[in-house]
Amino acid sequence: MTHGLDAYAYLKSPIHRWEPRCKLIALLALIFAFAFVQQLILLPAMVLVTLSYYAISRLPGAFLLKRLRYPGFFLAAIAVLLPFNVGNIVIWQLGFLALRQEGLLALILIVTRFLCILTVGLILFGTAPFLTSIKAMRSLGLPSVLADMMLLSYRYIEQFGEDLARMQTAMRLRGFRANKFSRRNLTVLASLAGSLLVRSYEQSQQVYQAMILRGYGCVPSRRHQLFKIHASDLIGLLVTCVVALGFVVAEIILTNA
Repeated sequence: MTHGLDAYAYLKSPIHRWEPRCKLIALLALIFAFAFVQQLILLPAMVLVTLSYYAISRLPGAFLLKRLRYPGFFLAAIAVLLPFNVGNIVIWQLGFLALRQEGLLALILIVTRFLCILTVGLILFGTAPFLTSIKAMRSLGLPSVLADMMLLSYRYIEQFGEDLARMQTAMRLRGFRANKFSRRNLTVLASLAGSLLVRSYEQSQQVYQAMILRGYGCVPSRRHQLFKIHASDLIGLLVTCVVALGFVVAEIILTNA
């Protein structure tokens, strides 16, 4: 998994050394607290907390920017539609285009919250091997079937991407140019998608049969990896939960003020 979420799990930082279960609980609490925020005045604090955790994790900036590429399309669609279609107070107008205050504020809230949550999620899964994160979830009560499904999906998403890249290279060597919009190209791309689906289905059947032959589902599950909690892990958990609770309390107070 050279380009997976855990490509930088080998780095040395306080977040990397954080006990996986404490880290999972703390950062999930922070994510839920961020999702609860509706007041714009809390956004700078939210950004500051997110940047502080990312700096402590020592993950490279390119890692974050690369993962923001595809969500960026979603944000771009919101940025185009929301400020011009939501609200009544017009703050700028050019012809039929009218920039509305309510839509602009909603855009700032959604984009900031989305980026902060995504960044904390990357810190959570980017600072430990994915298998360790799954084991931490198992030890916290995640059903084994769900854990196996998550692990296999993560494993074979990259395999699926490698198959796609290999087939696209073969098509280019045979003279196919995907930048031309034509009926023939659409037919070829549809055939490519169909081939990938059939190949993925056959591969999943082979993997499942291999797992059955090795006793999957018929033998007792192995004992979970025992994680050792230190005082520093509990302090990190406590501090992060206090920060998350602070956002929730501040949101409630500002809403009722």
